[in-house]
Amino acid sequence: MSAQTLVFETTHHALWSEEVARELRLGVEGVPAPSAARAGCDLALAVLEDDLEDLIAALRERGIAFRVFEPRTA
Repeated sequence: MSAQTLVFETTHHALWSEEVARELRLGVEGVPAPSAARAGCDLALAVLEDDLEDLIAALRERGIAFRVFEPRTA
């Protein structure tokens, strides 16, 4: 199963997002933020594709800032 990566500008938002995901029983794992993401925080969340929309909706509802990291392929 594939995953998407969410990146954050603050550690607070990354940890809060992980907490929200766990409360909702969504498939996430804390991972190092990809250097190419140029995020303000070194922590990211790998999110199962099936859970991505639910997590995005929950984070927006709570006002948690994030972005979905889209790696560029050449």
